[in-house]
Amino acid sequence: MTPLIRTRHLGRRIGADDLWVKDEGLNPTGSFKARGLSCAISMAVELGIKKVAIPSAGNAASAMAAYAAAAGIESHIFMPRDVPQANYIECKAFGSKVTLVDGLISDCAKIVNAGRKTEGWFDVSTLKEPYRIEGKKTMGYEVAEQMGWELPDAIFYPTGGGVGIIGMWKAFEEMEALGWIGKKRPKMIAVQVEGCQPVVRAFERGEQRSQFWDNAHTVAAGLRVPKPLGDFLILEAVRSSGGTAIAVSDTELIDAGIQLASDEGMFVAPEGAACVSALEKLLASGFLKRNERIVIYNTGAGLKYLEAYSTRFPRTASGEQDKLGGLITPR
Repeated sequence: MTPLIRTRHLGRRIGADDLWVKDEGLNPTGSFKARGLSCAISMAVELGIKKVAIPSAGNAASAMAAYAAAAGIESHIFMPRDVPQANYIECKAFGSKVTLVDGLISDCAKIVNAGRKTEGWFDVSTLKEPYRIEGKKTMGYEVAEQMGWELPDAIFYPTGGGVGIIGMWKAFEEMEALGWIGKKRPKMIAVQVEGCQPVVRAFERGEQRSQFWDNAHTVAAGLRVPKPLGDFLILEAVRSSGGTAIAVSDTELIDAGIQLASDEGMFVAPEGAACVSALEKLLASGFLKRNERIVIYNTGAGLKYLEAYSTRFPRTASGEQDKLGGLITPR
């Protein structure tokens, strides 16, 4: 259970009267990935699997490494070489065998797939086994419970692999079948970045699946997924809900993350910050109204992305005055 936080200062500033942030950065290992990987590794152990492998942009690797260590099984991780330092160090500390790859998460996935037969790994990639989505869907159950079994009008979700959207959509169907909620669904809003927006492009073109996004680049590592495996399920949920898909720039998302921190005292991942920028755009366009109940999912802790934020806050040199006027005395 992660907190659902009313963000009154941010809401007043951007014109949203009923705005909330579901802070997944407070999960174990600092991201929403702990939900799916805790379930996947638990089931792997139950089913007798001894070695697991994953391609990851960072946080999924950290979560898998932690739970594999706790379970006492072998873990193999393949990450892009420019993955956030926090993720790399976590995985090494947890005892995983880590390989840094010159390429994207899609290149890492090819290595994992090839090693299934030669190395005997079990592939826990997104949607390659059934249990990660079962863990992820708890985000949908929790938001319903925390809001008194009345779903919000809109949900913003940073969309790389997009399993969070797929899982929540599944959860909503299950809860309706159980009689816990009615037929109302939130507008599901998939948020991507300008440097990697395959789902946005497919949505705008009316396509059922996305096309591979060439030269994918962004400071938000979790959004650098050039082609989500479950793209057709993401697009189905977005369209069925009356939602939309939208992209923001790296500059916009970093600015939004810094502004959220100063507004609310919440230091969020760049992926979560992208949703703040996207919300501002959709309020300005009239797609959303200020009186609608809106939930933003922050998928990770900002402290895991210090490299992304550091360009905005260069350190003062020794012996200089900082911006607050305090003296730094060289020793």
